Formats: sequence, C-alpha cells, structure tokens
Amino acid sequence: MKTLEELSWLDDVVGSARVVAIGESAHYNGESYELRHRVLRYLVERHGFTAYAMESGFPEGWRVDDWVRGGEGDAGTILATGTTSLMGLWQPMRAQLEWMRHHNATTDRPVGFYGFDLGGSNASLVPGLDAVLAYLAVADPEFQVDPRLRQTAAAFGAASPFSMQQAVGALLGLSAETRDAMTAGLADLEARLVGRRLVYGERTGVDAYERVLRTMRLTAAIDSAARALVRGDQQSVMYAREAAQADTVEWILGREDRVVLAAHNGHVQRWPMTMPGLPPTTSLGLQLADRLGDDYRVIATTTGTGETLNTAPDFYAGRLFVEQAPPEAGSLDAVLDARADLPYAVDLRRMSTEEEAAIRGVTRQRFGAFYEDIDPTTAYDAIVHLPKVTAAVPDADAVAASPDDVRAAFAAWAAY
Repeated sequence: MKTLEELSWLDDVVGSARVVAIGESAHYNGESYELRHRVLRYLVERHGFTAYAMESGFPEGWRVDDWVRGGEGDAGTILATGTTSLMGLWQPMRAQLEWMRHHNATTDRPVGFYGFDLGGSNASLVPGLDAVLAYLAVADPEFQVDPRLRQTAAAFGAASPFSMQQAVGALLGLSAETRDAMTAGLADLEARLVGRRLVYGERTGVDAYERVLRTMRLTAAIDSAARALVRGDQQSVMYAREAAQADTVEWILGREDRVVLAAHNGHVQRWPMTMPGLPPTTSLGLQLADRLGDDYRVIATTTGTGETLNTAPDFYAGRLFVEQAPPEAGSLDAVLDARADLPYAVDLRRMSTEEEAAIRGVTRQRFGAFYEDIDPTTAYDAIVHLPKVTAAVPDADAVAASPDDVRAAFAAWAAY
C-alpha cells in the first residue's frame, strides 16, 4: 500500500467517525510509522481530518505542534524534545512531521500535532510541572510555589526510558511524608488553577489556560500512578494512564473536528488491555468507544516475521530489537500471515466469505513478545497485516539532541 489510491478501502471503514485509531503490534517498527503516515495523509486530504494525536507526552507535544505550523527550530531537536518514550527518534517520524509542516504552509486548514500521553515518558512529573510553573510565572507572578515540590519531583524523574529503573528506585526510596507532601502540593496547584479560571484566562488567553490545566491534570495522574506503584498496585498504574489518555483525547476533540489517533494496539482496541502478569485493564479504546460510540473506529496491525522491540532486560543496555519468530499457530497474526506475502487490509465489517471463515473464532493476537486473548471482530473495525517488519532507521540529529543515556543506548545498539 504505497499510494494514497490503495487506501480507498478506508472510506467505508472511516465513514463519518471523528476519531480513527491506528494501532501497532510493537513500537519503533519502520513499517508502522510509514503506514500511519500514509493513513494520516489520506484522511487529511480525502476526509478533512485536522489533527494527529500520538502516544507521546502531552506537555512536550506542543513543541511539535508549533513546529509543524511553521515555528522555529531544527527538526532533530523537535523530534528529541517534543516527543517522549523514544517515539520521535526515527527517520520515518521526521518524514511525517516534515510533510505536516509543508502541508500546513500550503493550506488554510492546518493539521495539528498532539501528544495524548502523560508526559515525561509516563514516569517524570518534571516536564508537566515545569510547564505549569512557567505558566504561573506569567499568569500569577506574585504567587510563590514551594521549591521543595519540584525538588521532590526531580528526585525520581526519568530523563528517558533508559533511566526508568533508577527513577523507580529513587521513588521507592522517598519517605511517605515526602510523597504525601508532593501529592498535596500538586493538588493545591490544581485547585489554584481551577479556582482562578476566569482570572487566568483573561490574563493569558483561554487557549493557554486550558492547555496548562490539562497538563496539570496529567501531571497529577503521574503522581497517582507513582503512589500506586509504591503500593505494588501495578494494575491501578495502568487504569490511571488509560483514563488520563481518554480524557486527553476527549479534550483534543473539543478543539478539532476529526482526529487520527496513533498508539499500540493494546491501547486503542475496544477490548480489555492485558499486560503480562496483570489482570485485564479497561483500555483507552474501551473508554473512547463508551464515550463516542460509532464516532470511534479502530484499525489494528498484525505482523509476520522480522524485527520487534526487545522487552527483555538487555533493552536497557542498548539491545533495542530482537528477531521476531513466525506467529503462533492459530493466532490472528498467523491466520493473516498465511493469506498473502504483501501488506494488505481486511475490513472486518465487510468481510468476504473466505475472510470471515479465517478470522471468526480466532481468540489470540501477538503484541510484540507476548500474546493476548482477544476477539478481533469486537476489538477492531479493520486490520492491516504487515508480513515483515523491521527496526525503523534512527534519525541521527534526533539521537544527538537526546539525553546522554539515550545516546549511549543507541550507540550500544549500533554495536550489536
């Protein structure tokens, strides 16, 4: 599916939906980035979509949005600092953002960029908190925030996914009194923002106010997840993240007509999300389906062989990808992989007799290194199968603009 014309099957899948989600089986595959780029172009040019929302930090994403709308800055730095969880450090992501920037320079209907995730690679309060403090310095310059709040947040802030383990250790090392003081401080900040909505909105503009309030709430969600992690309640961590993501997508819909949503299949599916060793969690997709009904459509991806994200501990030492074996017999990936040697799509609402016979009754799907029980005809509206996937090519400028631990990990990966 290399041309826009080959995506005409999307017309029936999309219909009049306001949110079309494109899932992926694992992060950082080049083919997934390229698919999302082509689908975005098609939905913008043929269906009038006005926003691309990505599984990346909300507070950081405003740098990308400003850039694709013509703002200053070099692409490498924007990719490195405007996205989180390594999502922007790849050449196909640069190509998409450069297309968005060019498109926006030549149209009166620009396409915005949004991160809809928590920020700080879902682990650090610092990016969101800094955005809130910077806003208050303008909206309420006489108000003084206790400096201990940011000091505590910085004590366990992860610069990237590669420093996550150290950050968790630092979090667990904080005293209960210190953690409680941080939670109370964040609650006080949010209460101040809510209570002074009219005053702050008049001083800074409503758009800036609404943006910072959403940032504040996502920052508080990270704190809530951190407290659950300290209790050993990992399921509540997932619930907090999925609910916060759904709230943010709904917030974006208050600003945009139609949104392309890009994330892992597990987030966007209309089915409970299951992580290894944890009970099922209400996914972002289930929440959006409940809120939006038929205005929410989901396109999943399945894969055959190639390379996939490494989920073993040596990922943190720089072994970012591992070989992907053929899919498990009887799984959705295996059923689709047996049907063709090239990428292709299945509209689950309009299956042929042959497609229905192959897909109905399938109960397992691969998500990277593990499998999840699922009913694909309930979870998705369409599926794109990618028979072979490869590691995306890193963007050298983005990697160079990243924190030291990221540069070190990518250098180690190059040596494998």
